[in-house]
Amino acid sequence: CCFLCYTHHGLNTRLRIIAERRCCMKTELHNYDIYPKVVLTGAQTRFTIHPLGAHAALSGEYQVSIHPLADASPLHYPERGTAIRLSAAVNNRGDLAFDAVLSAEGEYFIRLFRDDQRVLQMSVYALEKDMRGRLPFRGDLHVHSFRSDGRQSPAVVCANYRKYGYDFISITDHRRYYPTLEAIDAYRDVPCELTIVPGEEIHLPGNDIHTVNFGAEYSINGLLESSAQTMESTRRAIVSNPPPVRTDDEYRAEVTALISELEIPDCFPESEKFSIASCNWIFRRIKEGNGLGIYTHPYWISDMFQVPETITDYLAETHPFDAYEVLGGENYFRQNGFQTVRYYEDRAKGRKYPIVGSTDSHNSIAEDNRNALICSTFVFAKANERVSLIEAIKDSYSVAVDTISPEYRIVGDFRLVKYTRFILDEFTPLHDALCFEEGRLMKDYISGDEYAADGLRHIHGRMARLFRKYFAL
Repeated sequence: CCFLCYTHHGLNTRLRIIAERRCCMKTELHNYDIYPKVVLTGAQTRFTIHPLGAHAALSGEYQVSIHPLADASPLHYPERGTAIRLSAAVNNRGDLAFDAVLSAEGEYFIRLFRDDQRVLQMSVYALEKDMRGRLPFRGDLHVHSFRSDGRQSPAVVCANYRKYGYDFISITDHRRYYPTLEAIDAYRDVPCELTIVPGEEIHLPGNDIHTVNFGAEYSINGLLESSAQTMESTRRAIVSNPPPVRTDDEYRAEVTALISELEIPDCFPESEKFSIASCNWIFRRIKEGNGLGIYTHPYWISDMFQVPETITDYLAETHPFDAYEVLGGENYFRQNGFQTVRYYEDRAKGRKYPIVGSTDSHNSIAEDNRNALICSTFVFAKANERVSLIEAIKDSYSVAVDTISPEYRIVGDFRLVKYTRFILDEFTPLHDALCFEEGRLMKDYISGDEYAADGLRHIHGRMARLFRKYFAL
């Protein structure tokens, strides 16, 4: 049923999970195409059902009923009366087309009947006006290459994740910003619909709390002359005038001054006050660089929890960060499970902050690494580019998706969770089939295949057309 299922016999459990989770389509999607799939509420829309092969041909006239999923079964709640009912005839192209207005946000079942017998059911989704122009882009904001402690080169990591269905990615190597620039350069001369966003995982003196810079115009590690970024590369920015480099003593003086400004409670010892102030210093620098500052995996167990819970609680209350990595890194419950429960409890306490999910992968080959595809972020942005993605996350138009097991879980606002569930089941299989081809050609290209560039040019634009076809936003 999909490109990873071609040799199901003999595949190990991990590969079977990947195949089931990422690629397989509902039977209806094999036989029929419906477009658009996503529309705005209140807008009159022409829906088209197109058969995919002679075996699925439609003919004559059908009764069409459109049911809001939220209104429950019309068999049990007939008095609600919100279903749309109409008749439509197959046109000379073999398509069934009809006009309808969906009045409320949510999923709708479109059912075709003939002689009171249901012959087909397809799903569409309606969104409120604030989602106008916002498309679902899937990405990883925290992943490593062999430039720090990962396995593959930055360009190969990007190709692999495109093959798995990702729309954007950032190589966030420890203490290094330049590996993502290396990946961007690798594909500069060929068309590619994967967005590669500059980034890094930040580690500064006196602070063991891990943070990620997603998309800032310059390196935060590179602000210190002692960092690996500064010592290994002169490339530390995507702008021509990044801030000057500091000595460690200058950095420590700035952080120490910040301790007093922030009025960090005395319940924290001085070393912890320094770490908290350092995090604030980092997040301020990321903001100044027009990036997204991410507080990452506080419940990761290195030796014990990476961060004392009292510090995590204080940072959640004051949230100097732009986004919280609610999912990422490991497959045990004490990390992602605890981080998810904390997020929902913080919301109950009135602490609302944007969230992301990332693999924190150090090996991008899913066949070799169970954690390569354990989670991701869906961002509902107006464009698949750095600034738009960052703005959408900051405005809380993002959810985190847990794919540790075949039955995925989604974390975030319930409204966006419901919509993401629809996207994963009704759109992602079609999307990922195109991604696989582009990712494979990207890998071939950077590996020296002389024909891969022509292949990338030939398929370029297919993803943009796919979004235009299915999203009437």
